[in-house]
Amino acid sequence: MKIVVVGGVAGGMSAAARARRLDEQAEIVVLERGEHVSFANCGLPYYVSGEIQERGKLLVQTPESLKAALDLDVRVQHEVTGVDPQAKTVTVQTPDGIQTLDYDALVLSPGASALRPPLPGLDSPRVRTLRTVDDALDMRETVESGARQAVVLGGGFIGLEAAEALNMQGLEVTVVELAEHVLPPLEAEVAHPVTRELRRLGITVRSGVAAESVEPGEAQDTVILADGSKLPADIIVLSVGVRPDTKIYEDAGITCERGAIVVDDHGRTSAPGIWAVGDAVLSTDAVTGAKRPVALAGPANRAGRQVADDVLRPDSARPIPTATSTAIVRVGELTAAMTGANRASLASAGIEHHTMHLHPNNHAGYFPGATQVHLLVHFADDGRLLGAQATGQDGVDKRIDVLATAIRAGMTVGDLIDLDLAYAPPYGSAKDPLNFAGMLGSNVLDGTVPLWHADELEERLRDSLVLDARQPGELEAERIPGALNIPHTELRERLDEVRQAAGGRPVRVLCRSGVRSAIAHRVLAQAGVDSASLSGGMLTLLDTLGDRAPEVLEINA
Repeated sequence: MKIVVVGGVAGGMSAAARARRLDEQAEIVVLERGEHVSFANCGLPYYVSGEIQERGKLLVQTPESLKAALDLDVRVQHEVTGVDPQAKTVTVQTPDGIQTLDYDALVLSPGASALRPPLPGLDSPRVRTLRTVDDALDMRETVESGARQAVVLGGGFIGLEAAEALNMQGLEVTVVELAEHVLPPLEAEVAHPVTRELRRLGITVRSGVAAESVEPGEAQDTVILADGSKLPADIIVLSVGVRPDTKIYEDAGITCERGAIVVDDHGRTSAPGIWAVGDAVLSTDAVTGAKRPVALAGPANRAGRQVADDVLRPDSARPIPTATSTAIVRVGELTAAMTGANRASLASAGIEHHTMHLHPNNHAGYFPGATQVHLLVHFADDGRLLGAQATGQDGVDKRIDVLATAIRAGMTVGDLIDLDLAYAPPYGSAKDPLNFAGMLGSNVLDGTVPLWHADELEERLRDSLVLDARQPGELEAERIPGALNIPHTELRERLDEVRQAAGGRPVRVLCRSGVRSAIAHRVLAQAGVDSASLSGGMLTLLDTLGDRAPEVLEINA
């Protein structure tokens, strides 16, 4: 069998390597249009930052090493320019001219290219992307040559990694994000701590504003924003998204939707004998069923392996799973991560859901170094887990990984109560944050602790009594105008005071993180008062309000 793989790196190389392990006799040819067929593209920002010092560390494999280890015929600087599915041939532009290769099985892993919006001046040589080894080498050389100011267009995961990398090299960095907050897939209250950490690092964040043009200059370029702001830049990093590289395959008659290749659950395209994987493929969301490309290395690597199985062992090949889009990013001392669906995608799919916020410690509070994990969980009326997001200094990754596993397994929020997770004081708590999430979620579903949410504050101040269950000293930092303060420890003795202040209205309780207000709610509910607990407490309220907090709350700096 002759297997031709178009594109290396994640999906393509995984398919080629797995195919060789399954069939020692197959002829396997890998066509890569770039100079490097197997490189650590997720490591590129860390080379720019200087954390990865050696260029060679970025190169995972070379054509020579792949030939020696796996007997793969890897051809770099070979760009596929056409496909004939009927003749089972590909046309390739090579350094020696145009060639035609036949195949028995064709695996497409063309990847995606950086989205380039139609902004005047975007063709300036100071505008860079960060997708290849050469991009990283060029950017680091520019930094080491004396660049002092950078503008990053796009505040997504890659944009923030680039911004942090340039900041670590001493540059003055501004992030420009069209959406209302950085990391748009995150909920606003989860993204705000990231903005706060960016500012702590000295990175300027301009969100909710568009870049309108780039004005090239002799010494520097200038990025012009829609509000008239002018940002000088020695480097402009373009990171506003990617577009699947699929035109030649669509022209060949392979079915695509919105520019992405349509495949079945084994990676088969509409053309017999042709499979596709990676950033260029239309994936199905595991929670909502929505169709979209998922530009993540992990799914591409795993799909490449499964496609090779389908090529060579179709009777036993496992299907490619639907996507949960688990992602994580480091920003300074903070980690932000997510898995599953967010509010916007759930709303678009018409999926009713509950949302809860928790702020437990990453490990036992009495052991030195405990910090909070700020956790958000979406779940359905039947308890099925739909999505989760978290920020924190430590322990975020393992909680999101467990929740990603739980979503894949179809678990409910109540099932989290029963998770038997590793515990010793340096690592966790006897009741892990995820056990707490299960307990609160179950309480929400059975009505033991109904929640109200931070975005309801102004409405609740009009139609309810807002009861602050914190200690009086805590109100010195921030307070809600018009709220009644009764510490939860005094509530049983002061129920008449609550009833009188409420005057028949519902009572909406809050505390610092939601624990004490849940206790207060149970006291009120069993006394016949209509009450609910603020999800995530003042911590979530502050992050939901973000920069608006001083307009809504009384805050003492």
